[in-house]
Order: sequence, then C-alpha cells, then structure tokens
Amino acid sequence: MIDVQSFCECLKENGFDFFAGVPDSLLSGFCACAGEIFGKRFIISANEGNAVGLAAGHYLAEGKAAVVFMQNSGIGNAVNPLLSLADKYVYNIPMLLIVGWRGEPKVKDEPQHIAQGRLTRELFNVMGIENIVLDDNYSETVSYCAETVGQGKRIALIVRKNTFSPYEYKAFKSDFSMTREQALEIITGSIGERDIVVSTTGKTSRELYELRERSGSGHGRDFLTVGSMGHASSIAAGLSLSTDRDVYCIDGDGAFLMHMGASAVNADISGDNYKYIIINNGSHESVGGQPTVGFKMCAEEVLRGCGFKNVFRAESVDELRNIIEKMKSVGKSAAVVYVKQGSRNDLGRPVMTPIENRNALMEELSE
Repeated sequence: MIDVQSFCECLKENGFDFFAGVPDSLLSGFCACAGEIFGKRFIISANEGNAVGLAAGHYLAEGKAAVVFMQNSGIGNAVNPLLSLADKYVYNIPMLLIVGWRGEPKVKDEPQHIAQGRLTRELFNVMGIENIVLDDNYSETVSYCAETVGQGKRIALIVRKNTFSPYEYKAFKSDFSMTREQALEIITGSIGERDIVVSTTGKTSRELYELRERSGSGHGRDFLTVGSMGHASSIAAGLSLSTDRDVYCIDGDGAFLMHMGASAVNADISGDNYKYIIINNGSHESVGGQPTVGFKMCAEEVLRGCGFKNVFRAESVDELRNIIEKMKSVGKSAAVVYVKQGSRNDLGRPVMTPIENRNALMEELSE
C-alpha cells in the first residue's frame, strides 16, 4: 500500500502542481490529501472532459502538464477532448491521467463496472496513451511520467483498489436539517401509487432500494441508475414520452452538474408527467464527500433558464411535503431539495441485478 501523502509529495517534486478531475472511491485518499496540499490548484470538475479542458488551459498558460484524475467509468467523457484536443496530431497537450480501476478483472465489483474494468487498459491502448498500473515503485514511475509528459505525451496511471493508504478527509458540514434518505422517504411516500421513479447513481439508488424493501412496496416502479452518472434525467425524460404515468427523476447535484445541458432538452421535449428533483448535498458523497459547486450556484434559476416554468425549493421536511403536492398538480416541474451530508453506516446495496430491475419496470409499464 502506498502512503498517499508521500505519493502527493512525489508528484509535487516532479513538477505536477495542478489537478482537475472527478472524484472516485478508489482515489478518495488521494483526492483528500492532494486537495489539502495543492489548495486552489486542485479542482473538482463537472465531468472528466471538463477536466481535460482545464488541463489544456493550464498547459497553454504555464507550459506545464497537469494531472487529470477520474474513475475509469469517466473515460468516455474524456475521450473526445483527449483525441480531438490533446492528441499529438491536434494540439499535442501533455498530461498525466490518474485513473481508478473499478471492475478490474478477477476482482469482485458491481455490475456497472465490469465491462469498463475489462476494457480500461485496452481503451488507453487504442487511444495511443501509454498506461501503467501503479505499484509500490511509485517514485520511479512518477519520475518516468514526468519525463514522458516532458516529451509532450500523455500517460495514464491505473490505480487498483486499496493502492493508497487512507487519508482523513476534512469534510465540510452544511446547516440543512434533512438527510437524503429522509427526503427520499417523503418523496416516495407522497407520490402516486402508479408513478415511476428514476434514481441517480450512488447512494441515492441504494437508499431508494432499501426504502422499498422496508415498506414492502416492491421495486417494479423504480429504475435504479447504478451507472452512467448524469444520465438519469434523460432516462426519465425518455420514459415520460411513452407513458401516461408521472415519472419522477431523483437526481443528485454532482450528476446534475456533470451533464447539465440535458436539462434544457428534457424540459423542452418532456410532457406534463415529467417531474425532476435534485437532492443537493453539495458533495460527491458516494465517492468520499468531496465538494461540488452545488451550494455555490442557484440550481433553481438554472432550471428556470432551461425551461421549467414550475420550480420549487425545499430545505425542510414540511416544505418538501408541500412541494410534492404542488408538483403532482401543476404538471411538468422541477425542485431542488437541500440536505445535509451523510448516510447510514449499514447502508447496503441492491440485491436484484440490473437486468432484474429492468425487467420488473418493463413488466410494470406493460400493465
């Protein structure tokens, strides 16, 4: 196991002092430590492509390669700028990629990570990006990476599970009273019995699954978006176009930010049965609690600008109950629900497979 502080100091000694990316559970210790060491030069981006763009801008200004960090599930968001911006045949922007390897072959993981894990190194090979699995010889490896980017190239460090030592993250605290799970319980208990719920990736879907288990109401009306972060809203909008049932999308602030442009399209094309709810805790809680800009922006005004005429805000249990009743009657609408960080220590994961979830929903919709 690599001491994460020593690793960050090694990066600094080799000239890496600008970081941009999306947090990952396998990189949580790295993100916590690097954020503390590098301060404002450590940036949590909206998505991985955004991070590549930030890295390119940094290089243009300072002539130094930046570090872009991500989970391997985010490689897809980075492919376009890596190939059409940073590639040697375009602007030739060097950078170091640090990538968490979820779904590593022969290592047990969640279903949404299996295909991505199997193809991670192959994807980099196809893009012509040298990639190295990080191990205890990290000092020599980082030195080699510095030499490589100094030659105008891109190189990726692949990080296995438990590669880095733990590092205590000094998480910020908000003043809001509700937890996300409380908000979910109010929402699911207030909507109609035939309404469909599409929940975003991470702890939101895990908590929704357990709420349904406890209530004994079944899972046929829910779609748990366990992967494809940022796309739950589009899945829900697509669903709403082909059913007369109300479709509630329960999104997170990090997922909303990742593909925020989809909100304008969804608001335009969806019908009155589309209900969009962002549960905003200002953090990427599912992968370590690193902050988003969720509390620094006015998501309600963004949603109005995207075309939602009915937009609500809730900070308390009573406000949320009232808002759900309004959303049921006013047609197409959106809401931003502000909650504090945190979840139960004993929070489990869905037992049903994604295919079983899909089949249950499709059977429900066929009735």
